[in-house]
Amino acid sequence: MSEISITKSLLILYLTFKISSVFGQESQNEIGFVTENDLYTSSVYDRYYTNGLEIYFNKPISNGSAEKRLLGFRLGQYLYNPQTRNADNLLVNDRPFCGLLFGEASISRFYKSENYFRTELQLGYIGPNSFGEEMQETFHNLSNFKTVRGWQNQIHNALLAQFNVAHYLSFPAFTSSKFSMGWQNKIQVGSIINGVTSGLMARIAIHKLLPIYESNLYHASAGKQSQSKPKELYFFINSNVNYQFYDATIQGSMFNNTSPITFDLIPVRFVFEAGFKYRYNRFNAHYTFNYRSQEVDNNVNMAYFYGSIKLGFLF
Repeated sequence: MSEISITKSLLILYLTFKISSVFGQESQNEIGFVTENDLYTSSVYDRYYTNGLEIYFNKPISNGSAEKRLLGFRLGQYLYNPQTRNADNLLVNDRPFCGLLFGEASISRFYKSENYFRTELQLGYIGPNSFGEEMQETFHNLSNFKTVRGWQNQIHNALLAQFNVAHYLSFPAFTSSKFSMGWQNKIQVGSIINGVTSGLMARIAIHKLLPIYESNLYHASAGKQSQSKPKELYFFINSNVNYQFYDATIQGSMFNNTSPITFDLIPVRFVFEAGFKYRYNRFNAHYTFNYRSQEVDNNVNMAYFYGSIKLGFLF
């Protein structure tokens, strides 16, 4: 093969790579997982929302009237325990044992104004059909943790069918390359959770902020990006008030009262989140500290906190 032919072949390969890179960047999907546990904040306190695991996938779809639209899928499992590992006796249960398993489809809409709107449809189960006891037992055996006793008193099976709406309203007067603020709201309606959450969300840049429609704040890393190798690192703080009308993981199914132990709610709660989010090119990560005020109406139950870790990859 002549030197000219070799040069042409190398040039074609280079152009093909560049074209596929540009196309891939405009059409990037994201896959990742989120793991949540009270061990990520403390080795001493282990109670209430004790473990969560989510696997997610987001892909861009036609924009419509939005700057960007993403179709998302999520599979998640959440585990809830009382404040003690030894809860065979109903009298020491200050919160019911409960597992929650769900699948979700969502559409997220991002606007040039940096507003955001998301709708979610979830189907699944709470109770033994969520395999919460099996998951916790497996995790504790692998980690050489003490056995948790009392799952025989868990909330009974109930079908999970939820429709949730989330919205972020940007404050342009408080938005720059180093700082952004907005109002975040979420409404949850369904057979398991019925509640409203509302409060302020702020980002403080360590590296220059990306706009909401490209930021990993609400998973907008997927889809078209204005930079060839996007980068962001910021501290965020989210302070909310939650009003909970119903929570079947505490009160049992709204259609029967067969669960062995249930409690009334404290309907008004304070919800606080703070942490760091990072992105470089195709890699996303975050760490979040989560605080929840008292949720269950009894003399033992109290506020609690846990940590959240996310890792995502764009392709």
